[in-house]
Amino acid sequence: MRYVYPVVSRRAGGISVGINLNPNNACNWRCIYCQVPDLKRGGPPPIDLALLGDELRRLLADIVGGDFMAARVPAEARRLIDVAFSGNGEPTSAAEFPQAVELAAEILQEMELAASVKLRLITNGSLLDRAAVRGGIAALGRAHGETWFKLDAATPAGWMRINGTRQQPDAVLRRLLACAALCETWVQSCFFALDGMPPDEASMEGYLALLREAAGRIAGVHLYSLARPSQQPEAPRLARLPPEWLDELAARIRALGPTVKVSP
Repeated sequence: MRYVYPVVSRRAGGISVGINLNPNNACNWRCIYCQVPDLKRGGPPPIDLALLGDELRRLLADIVGGDFMAARVPAEARRLIDVAFSGNGEPTSAAEFPQAVELAAEILQEMELAASVKLRLITNGSLLDRAAVRGGIAALGRAHGETWFKLDAATPAGWMRINGTRQQPDAVLRRLLACAALCETWVQSCFFALDGMPPDEASMEGYLALLREAAGRIAGVHLYSLARPSQQPEAPRLARLPPEWLDELAARIRALGPTVKVSP
């Protein structure tokens, strides 16, 4: 399939049906832990919405009424959890993103899955200043979906080092709060050792300061470390952090108010 794919998601807790709006492996960020091979800078080609809808209907039908679960999924993960806009680049960079959200929501309704299957967006949040992107996220909110908003750093140096992008904390906070006003929003943060060292305390203080400003308006925070190898040149420099490190950070975040879920 060009746009739709299934995955066993440890963070979602079962089967996640992904919608990939970046089949050309192009993204406006370049995260050093990214698992996409041949990643390049840029945006997606035009999206064939009719094909996307056909693929989504066929895969969902196989999962809920066919032998997909029994034939392909471990017994402990045989739950359809969500339909998630994720994939090989930033989903909101597609011009058709708002229409794709509306289409996915309609398909879940027509297949009587809307009450049990969450519609999700996994985003770096960098394009929230675009009216069309906010419109797509508002449609997600109307469908009782949720957004996972990437926040791996909170200083200009950290964003450049980890995500390969120029960001300022005030702009990121503005976009995060705009997202949370439109749709239930979780911050998702990937932390790891770089050259044998975890993030330094100054970096973490900046991260906690930004979360403090957002507390009360976000649904919570997903913390995780590396699970699969990076496909970027920095891969040999990266290592998974111990669960204890994530648990300690989770306690610091909870002290600010947000709910925290940890996937070591």
